[in-house]
Amino acid sequence: MGLEKVLSISGKPGLYELTAQTRGGFVAKSITEGKKISVNVRHNVSLLSEIAVYTYTEEVPLGTIFTKMYEKEEGKPAISPKVSKKELEAYFAEVLPDYDVDRVYQSDIKKVIQWYNLLVTHGYTDFSKEEKEEGTSEAAAEENAEGKAEAKAEKKSEANAKAKSEDKPEAKSKDKSEESSAGTADDKSAKKEKKEKE
Repeated sequence: MGLEKVLSISGKPGLYELTAQTRGGFVAKSITEGKKISVNVRHNVSLLSEIAVYTYTEEVPLGTIFTKMYEKEEGKPAISPKVSKKELEAYFAEVLPDYDVDRVYQSDIKKVIQWYNLLVTHGYTDFSKEEKEEGTSEAAAEENAEGKAEAKAEKKSEANAKAKSEDKPEAKSKDKSEESSAGTADDKSAKKEKKEKE
């Protein structure tokens, strides 16, 4: 499961996993407690896959930052989000050196570290958006379509060959009937000549 199914719900602590869609919203399960809650459209919900952090040149997806942290910590949790502001900023600068210090606040850094620690602690280590799976399914669909087209062309070719083979006996049969009628006419003329001679 990638980050496209991990949610942050305003007013509720921790993170949630999207489990099912409903008519008025969806059902989410708490990653820490495992309890399911019903969330309607009025809740302020953020998908982690849609969150990015400002740098001086671009916006870096949260999944990319989590991956950098995961590699830095060798799959283990990061520092505590409760450390001092100076420590938080120093740590985040190691992960994302060019982050925009004027637009990324201490509260943002705390939240990123808190979310990362929560996910890793509960066995969530896939920080992708499942783009690979989509690409694979598209390739499979194209391959399937090509296979169908080839099968259709092959079937058509077989049908044409069958039609040609059916046409040939008719031609032969026609030739034989012509030969037969021609032979009958020759026999009749021969008999007539013989009769006249007699």
